[in-house]
Amino acid sequence: MRIIVPMKQVPETNAVRMDETTGTMIREGVEAIINPLDLYAIELAIRLREARGGEVVAVSMGPPKTISALKEAIAMGCDSAALISDRSFAGADTWATSYVISAAIRRIGDYQLIICGERATDGDTGQVGPGIAAWLDLPVASYIGKLESIDEKSCRVHRLVEDGYEILDVALPAVLTVVKEVADPRLPTLRGKQKAKKTDVPTWGPRELDVKPEYLGLEGSPTRVVKIFKPKVARQCQKFTATDEAGVKQAVEGLVKFLAGKDLI
Repeated sequence: MRIIVPMKQVPETNAVRMDETTGTMIREGVEAIINPLDLYAIELAIRLREARGGEVVAVSMGPPKTISALKEAIAMGCDSAALISDRSFAGADTWATSYVISAAIRRIGDYQLIICGERATDGDTGQVGPGIAAWLDLPVASYIGKLESIDEKSCRVHRLVEDGYEILDVALPAVLTVVKEVADPRLPTLRGKQKAKKTDVPTWGPRELDVKPEYLGLEGSPTRVVKIFKPKVARQCQKFTATDEAGVKQAVEGLVKFLAGKDLI
């Protein structure tokens, strides 16, 4: 069984910065990590490989430094990885991103399962996994909290919904997007880190993936962030202080009057 895990390198949450002109995220000079929600997808894929055999392939689209995240995935237990990187991919929205990743998955080929994290912490859309399924014409099940069983033709999964879980039988090959409940991610091992150092991670661009130039990057993205701004919070407050018993009575009367004026009491 070949399992493919699309993953993303994202900025540390407290280091996120946006370019207000282009509406895209500034990634240069920012410390980056594996998208935390992708770690659950990696762990589930590794557990399935350990139980059923086969291989796990991690793929990611990003700048050259994304290789460090792919190497970490290998250190965790993935068998191999591939980087999708070219300046023509920069600024892609979820539609263009899922298009390019689906082309990479076609290049890998012979897969039974594609497992994605629920969403990325930088974009927070949850659209890339279903987008990959659409481009590849595959069934998709999102918000998976448990994979109950799997064989060569289908898998049974528990899908998180507002009032509990749906139990679904999904034909393979398929795309799953998983939530935290699906597995507890392991840490990279020393042996895994040694393997990661020795593993060559190929880089694929438009030529290797045979993609259409008009579908790539910022220019090929049908959605745009047209404006970014920091909201200004203006608060007007009124303080009621008391230093003696008479002051307490006056403060209480003032507070009651203030709340009544706001129709809060």
